[in-house]
Amino acid sequence: MKNKKLNNVFSQPISRREFLSTSLKVGAAASFTSGLLPNLSAETKGQYNVLFIIGDDLRPFLGCYGHEEVITPNIDKIAEKGTQFNRAYCQYPLCSPSRISMMSGLRPETTQIINNRTELRDTVPNAITLPQHFKSNGYHTQSLGRVHTLPRLQDDEYSWSVPSWRPTYIPYDISETPSWRTLDVDDDELEDGKIAKRAINVLNDIKNQPFFLTLGFFQPHLPHKIPIQYYELYDGISLNLPVSTQPPENAPARSINNWNAIRAYQDLPEGRVPLTDEKTLELIRAYAASTTYMDAQIGRVLAQLDVLGLTDNTVIVFCGDHGYHLGDHGMWGKQTLFDVSLHSPLIISIPGQLPTVTNSLCELIDIYPTVCHACDLPIPRENEGSSMLPIIDQQLNSWKPAVFSRFGGPVYGGRSIRTDQYRYTERGENGRYGIELYDYMNDPDETVNIANLPENNDLVAELSEQLHAGWQNALPDTHEQTLMTRPLRWDINNDGIVDIQDLLIISSSIGDTEPENPKVDVNYDGKVNIIDLLIVAAHIGESTIQSAPPRSIMLSRKHIEKVDKWLSEAYQLDDGSAVFRDGIANLEALMKNIIPEKTVLLPNYPNPFNPETWIPYDLAQDSHVNISIYNIQGETVKHINLGYQNAGTYRTKSHAAYWDGRNTNGEPVSSGVYFYSLNTGKTKTIRQMVILK
Repeated sequence: MKNKKLNNVFSQPISRREFLSTSLKVGAAASFTSGLLPNLSAETKGQYNVLFIIGDDLRPFLGCYGHEEVITPNIDKIAEKGTQFNRAYCQYPLCSPSRISMMSGLRPETTQIINNRTELRDTVPNAITLPQHFKSNGYHTQSLGRVHTLPRLQDDEYSWSVPSWRPTYIPYDISETPSWRTLDVDDDELEDGKIAKRAINVLNDIKNQPFFLTLGFFQPHLPHKIPIQYYELYDGISLNLPVSTQPPENAPARSINNWNAIRAYQDLPEGRVPLTDEKTLELIRAYAASTTYMDAQIGRVLAQLDVLGLTDNTVIVFCGDHGYHLGDHGMWGKQTLFDVSLHSPLIISIPGQLPTVTNSLCELIDIYPTVCHACDLPIPRENEGSSMLPIIDQQLNSWKPAVFSRFGGPVYGGRSIRTDQYRYTERGENGRYGIELYDYMNDPDETVNIANLPENNDLVAELSEQLHAGWQNALPDTHEQTLMTRPLRWDINNDGIVDIQDLLIISSSIGDTEPENPKVDVNYDGKVNIIDLLIVAAHIGESTIQSAPPRSIMLSRKHIEKVDKWLSEAYQLDDGSAVFRDGIANLEALMKNIIPEKTVLLPNYPNPFNPETWIPYDLAQDSHVNISIYNIQGETVKHINLGYQNAGTYRTKSHAAYWDGRNTNGEPVSSGVYFYSLNTGKTKTIRQMVILK
């Protein structure tokens, strides 16, 4: 029953083209075959590429986040050119739920995923993932490394243009494995180096097409495997112990649930035996060194972007999947609702933007709509994040009033809200198993839970009400207008809707090398042709007018011949790429919406043919339709009963009558002159066809 309910959530189309609500399904059904990969000549070359980089178990323990002792020059370089979000929070402090939330644009309460075992397609089979959305809009999408924890989503054919790649997994016995070790090896002998090397080769292969490339690095996840040269960089560097290695005063017992997260490793004591300061600093150094190793691999990929001239046309996203305890509160790992477990680094760099650092509250779920917005793609209606482009464009320092996280199941689990000054958490239904309140203005390290102080009763009530009101009531003021504030590239006449008028403008400019309206060269290849028209056709029905209801795009009778001509040319050039597939589908849908003035039988195509043909016709009113084929002696060769059909145009391959070139006995007919008739009861017309073999 739950799955059925969730399926219904996604029954609406994701854009304004209501009459083509199945178009995304067509794109999603494409398998991993080279014939369905985007064709360079048909793609939107001016659109931004996306490089999405994810660190595993990475807290904001980076140079650009004020930790000058940590050596991360390449991540710092991304921050220098982009927007550094100082207060970004995950929705669930565990790898798979957090990554699924980021990539689906859906919160854990919607996906119902709260562990590392459940697949997205099991709970929300119709979810539109971020790479899937880009793939359906003509991008080549590919993943390298640990992008998802579970194999089915890692290899989700709806999301990725080609199979994912990750280094060969070598099983290990955790009880026989130390939590960290240095190795005298080259970078490429370990997982993250292999990912960088693969990414460089992939960039060479996909450099000439729009791409969405996701890299999931393994470090600094345990066990830390560090080339020794990166560990030695920290010789002589002072690293700090956590401010407090004890649980917060007055914290509920169920909040202190992370003692044993890393204790299974060979070199760590079992149970709740506290780690010594020496061991704590040793682990922090290993964490920092593994982060530096990962940073170096990112640098190699960024350098290749520069070599290929792609940096100025690529949106770069860098983040961790959640925060991480390094002895804070005496805990190690994630899986808590303390700030340090939920706080993730997030940097987004968009070509041409002004660099900025922001303290605006935001969430990792906001990455999905932000990247769509930056690349001029419509944001799916079901998406539960908000585009952060206003923060980036307007350099806002205040945006959402609160952000939301959760951890655990419905009985003992907790829900948490972070505002500008406070974190408020409830364990169990209505805080049955404890509530927490931390004041970051007076206690930035969460050392005392002040939820039960009488003077905070009103504040607790206010924050509890805000927590239960949910994320829907904490959207930024700019949420509605950011869904599509940038003009659509394919809205040629800038009227807010992509429709037949935009196609007509392109059609009138076909062949021009210096068109009056520069937007008609949609793919920026220096000429206007059918490919530009098909790119726009693929987006018919999309709109920047958010208040407008979904609507079908109707075509007037006077445009039938033009659309018919566009389709004929498109059929001849069709290479199977996404642009041709979606553009042709939309043009065919336009034709289907037309009610012609009279019933007409049209020339078959191709003509002459071998070995099959399509017989097109227009139907002015609903009626039974029969088509008969005769030889020159007047003898019936084949009778095709099409049954009762609605009025409309039947000119495209998907709607015209099909004949396989065989007679009633299934034998191929010979070359010669034939006749075919259309009989609707009230109308009978005859045309001639020639068959040459």
